[in-house]
Amino acid sequence: MDDIILWFIPVFVASLAAELLWARRSRRDIYETKDTLACLAMGLGNVVIAAPLKFFWLWLYALVYRHRLFELPTSAWWSWLLLLAGDDFCYYWFHRCHHRIRLLWCTHVNHHSSQRYNLAVALRQPWTEAITGYWFWLPLPLLGFHPAAVLLQQSISLIYQFFVHTEAVGRLGPLEWLLNTPSHHRVHHGSNPRYLDKNYGGIFILWDRLFGTFEPEAEPVRYGLTRNIDTFNPFRIAFHEWIAMFREVAQARSLGAAWRAVAAPPGTTASS
Repeated sequence: MDDIILWFIPVFVASLAAELLWARRSRRDIYETKDTLACLAMGLGNVVIAAPLKFFWLWLYALVYRHRLFELPTSAWWSWLLLLAGDDFCYYWFHRCHHRIRLLWCTHVNHHSSQRYNLAVALRQPWTEAITGYWFWLPLPLLGFHPAAVLLQQSISLIYQFFVHTEAVGRLGPLEWLLNTPSHHRVHHGSNPRYLDKNYGGIFILWDRLFGTFEPEAEPVRYGLTRNIDTFNPFRIAFHEWIAMFREVAQARSLGAAWRAVAAPPGTTASS
C-alpha cells in the first residue's frame, strides 16, 4: 500500500464512523460486527502481503519504462490527465478479466463475498491481488508514464473507489453519465441476474457504456455471491475459491477440463 493511502487512513476511519452514525439514525441495517471485522482483517492482510510485492512491481515497471515509446513529462498537467484516463482504462480491463476468468476470480471473489454493502466492504481487499493484478498496468510505463506516477495514480483510484461503497449516497444527477458513483457500484456488487458482471469502471463509467457492460440501478440490490460462502473466517474468505479451483483441476479427466476449470468464466464449472 502506498504512502498516500496510509495518509488517508484517518479519513477512512472518520468516514466509517459517519456512515455508521447515519445508519443508526436512519435505522438502516447495513453493518454487522463479524462481517466488518472480516473486512478489516482482509484489508490488513492485503497490506501485509502487498507491501513487499510493490518493490517487485516498481522494479518491473521501471524495466519496462526503459523501453518506453514516448517521453511524457511528469510536470505537465496534460500528462496527468492522460495518466488518469490510461489508469482507469487499465483498471476496467483488470476488473473485467478478474470477473470473467476463473483463475483471476479466485482473487477478486474475496471483495464480493460480503452480503453487506458499506464503506468497510471497500477495505475487504484480496490477499492475492498483488500477484494477479498489476500486470494490467504494464502498458502505461511502456507508453512513457513514470512508474512512480503509475503507482500514485493507482492509489488515487483506490481512494476514490473507497467512497462509492455506500448506500448513504443516492444518485448524483448528470455525474452518473461520467463517473462511477455509489449507485453504479451498488449494481456491481449485486448478485441479481441483471446486475452480474456489470459496471467495472474505477473512477469513470464511460468504459462500461462504451463496451456494453453498463447497467443502471433499478431493482433493489441483493449483495453477495450467487452462492454465498457464509463465513467470517478471513483465511476461508481469501482462499475458498482457490481451493475449489485446484480441486477441480486435480479431478479433471482431460487437459481440456483442467483448462476450463482455470480459464472459464466463474459459474460455468462444477463448483464455482
